[in-house]
Amino acid sequence: MNVQNGEQGYHYQVMRRAIDLIDAADRDGTDLSLEELAARMDMSPAHFQRLFSRWVGVSPKKYQQYLRLGHAKTLLHDHFTTLETAHAVGLSGSGRLHDLFIRWEAMSPGEFARKGEGVDVFWGWFDSPFGLSLAMGTEKGICGLAFAAETGTEAAMEDLCSRWPKARFIEDPMALRPLVLAAYDQKGETALHMMGAPLQIKVWEALLRIPSGQVTTYSEIAQSVGSPRAVRAVGTAVGRNPVSWIIPCHRALRKSGALGGYHWGLPVKRALLAYEAAQSDAAL
Repeated sequence: MNVQNGEQGYHYQVMRRAIDLIDAADRDGTDLSLEELAARMDMSPAHFQRLFSRWVGVSPKKYQQYLRLGHAKTLLHDHFTTLETAHAVGLSGSGRLHDLFIRWEAMSPGEFARKGEGVDVFWGWFDSPFGLSLAMGTEKGICGLAFAAETGTEAAMEDLCSRWPKARFIEDPMALRPLVLAAYDQKGETALHMMGAPLQIKVWEALLRIPSGQVTTYSEIAQSVGSPRAVRAVGTAVGRNPVSWIIPCHRALRKSGALGGYHWGLPVKRALLAYEAAQSDAAL
């Protein structure tokens, strides 16, 4: 996928409208044919099929199955990841998102206490497969990534700025461009610079151990970070993940198979899970 222009953002808007239609049909217990979906998108069936297939690598019919709310339960049943096993085979502070290699560094307790004082944070807006995204980063790597499709641009900006309250913010998308392109294209290497409380850092590290196309539960994450009774606190830490997509908080579900919450809106979480599941199956 390429984020060098607005085409992917447009594609996301098409997907977003389709998600709404599919969700409504799912609640009514009905299916939507390719022809019906294409007509609602004001496209020919052939063009709509090509757009979907180019975006996720599978047909609209199969993608529609992934977008159903009930698919979360299927993911939990068929694609559950035990984080202790992932840790045992050597996945800890770094992980892979397809062909993307992630390096990351957490701020020291003293740096965390200073809340970013003396740090320059660069920021810029980028098109993504899931709509307009806001990226922020320091000289050490990406420190924030937000999706604005549901929350709006002002809320996304305010949210990420609040994570580094004493930093100096500089608009400079070119400084972030290589890291952001690598993250969305899922190729090469990107670096992260994290600031959080000790439990948050442990939870974010655990999230990095969840492979693409797989999911786990909040309670499994709590177990893996040594706090099995702190499921609620772990859930809060998951929700405070400042770097969406790269640190995959969208892969955390409730034990029941329900999606749980998502900081940037549940429609985005459904799209993220559907995209990854479809990509994973298409690669088999």
